[in-house]
Amino acid sequence: FFSLLCPSFQIIVDDDDSKVWSLYDAGPRSIRCPLIFLPPVSGTADVFFQQILALTGWGYRVIALQYPVYWDHLEFCDGFRKLLDHLQLDKVHLFGASLGGFLAQKFAEYTHKSPRVQSLILCNAFSDTSIFNQTWTANSFWLMPAFMLKKIVLGNFASGPLDPEMADGIDFMVDRLESLGQSELASRLTLNCQNSYVEPHKIRDIPVTIMDVFDQSALSTEAKEEMYKLYPNARRAHLKTGGNFPYLCRSAEVNLYIQIHLLQFHGTRYAAIDPSMVSAEELEVQKISLHTSNEQDEQ
Repeated sequence: FFSLLCPSFQIIVDDDDSKVWSLYDAGPRSIRCPLIFLPPVSGTADVFFQQILALTGWGYRVIALQYPVYWDHLEFCDGFRKLLDHLQLDKVHLFGASLGGFLAQKFAEYTHKSPRVQSLILCNAFSDTSIFNQTWTANSFWLMPAFMLKKIVLGNFASGPLDPEMADGIDFMVDRLESLGQSELASRLTLNCQNSYVEPHKIRDIPVTIMDVFDQSALSTEAKEEMYKLYPNARRAHLKTGGNFPYLCRSAEVNLYIQIHLLQFHGTRYAAIDPSMVSAEELEVQKISLHTSNEQDEQ
């Protein structure tokens, strides 16, 4: 149903024809600084369908991506820069989930001398791959059969009793995981676990929102604390629940936090929304209601 509403297309930007980016590009093409979504290890571009449908309905231009097979961060960053060049986008906002959040930070760092990233929304993201204690196996993922790789990924999915939305979200992600081939999964796990960390001084001036959940997710408390330390001025978007995939099972809250993050760029050349669609009063009311509900949660 979603692919009928919003067809995906494929782009090759490297000399290697096997490196294909799949993407959904929705909303007004006149917007030159859209919001780009980068999925987690198990995700495909369509895991953000709830964000695409809602945000484009409000006048935003959003692009959701699926990565080609890249085996190191530098190669990924170089390919992503070529993709932005191909799409004729100088500056973009990035929403990265888990591995997507790490890659978003690495790309901001990679382009810091000639900045391409206007802002970052980091959802359940991390800044140092060593938290997974897998750096020693990172070089052997390419040898493993697909079923073993899927087992490694599924090991991080929540188990036990879940509410219906979270259970549906996990089912959807399992389905997307099944659609990924051995090399896609092996390369993503390699990027996820290869020894690397973010150099914060290179991206200090970029506005950041850190979005995370208070319930069970693959991220340790230490990893979250590290992110807060790294970005002391970041806005924080906390969800009481949502697990690993809040954009699927808590989409209304996630979409609201995205709008609040992008609000600071309204009326500038970095706005991700069609100016004729902006209703400041409406967003102000939403901000107040979110603030009130957060205060109630904390009491």
